[in-house]
Amino acid sequence: MNIAIVGKGAMGKVLEELAEKKAEINCVGIIEPLKGEKLNDIDEKIDVIIDFSNPGNLNMIEEFARENACGVVIATTGFSEKQRQQILELSQRVPVVKAANFSLGIAVMKRILKQITPSLKENFDIEIIEKHHNKKLDSPSGTAKMLAEVINPEREFEQIYGREGNGKRGKEIGIHAVRGGTIAGEHTVLFAGEDEVLEIKHTAASKKIFASGALRAAEFLFEKIKSGTNSKDGVNGLYDIEQVLFL
Repeated sequence: MNIAIVGKGAMGKVLEELAEKKAEINCVGIIEPLKGEKLNDIDEKIDVIIDFSNPGNLNMIEEFARENACGVVIATTGFSEKQRQQILELSQRVPVVKAANFSLGIAVMKRILKQITPSLKENFDIEIIEKHHNKKLDSPSGTAKMLAEVINPEREFEQIYGREGNGKRGKEIGIHAVRGGTIAGEHTVLFAGEDEVLEIKHTAASKKIFASGALRAAEFLFEKIKSGTNSKDGVNGLYDIEQVLFL
């Protein structure tokens, strides 16, 4: 399987290092769009694109994927509603895996929250706290927003992003962002009831867990593409990390 990586930041470099250790994966190129580099600059065939860059590169990735019928793993966050629709439309032409977080632990955390929230939400206040390194641009994190969607799918609770001033707590979920140092990523969902507190917490010790998950997603898409060559079943679609890990 030939992969191409978009983004030469810290995540892109970790991803490239992990890919080099896998015999079945060949990284044919890593580009930095900020330096004017494009996927078309890569001479070899690309089976799957892995994007760890920023939303501004979506048009370039979409155009190349459509023209070359390759899978796309999107690990970037901070997309606008228009861009999310653009990704959905792309997934009708090529298979796409999109996730705010590619770690196995977060995928399991989502499943836990889906199960326990209905039993707790009426008698416990819910808060989400996320911590990341000082170079992360978007806040709150895409993962924090994703966890909020899991907890509050019907939007029955107002989502409050940070607090300031005076005011009584309403039917709400507080979402708070911390930025500092080299924190790889920490997400805590706090259920605070009368005389008891339950915390569900995930801590990333390094960026390797996200890179590893992204490579698993790329392998998932490659298998989809290969199976679709001689199959009438559709392989295109928008997949999430839970489908990659648990199907």
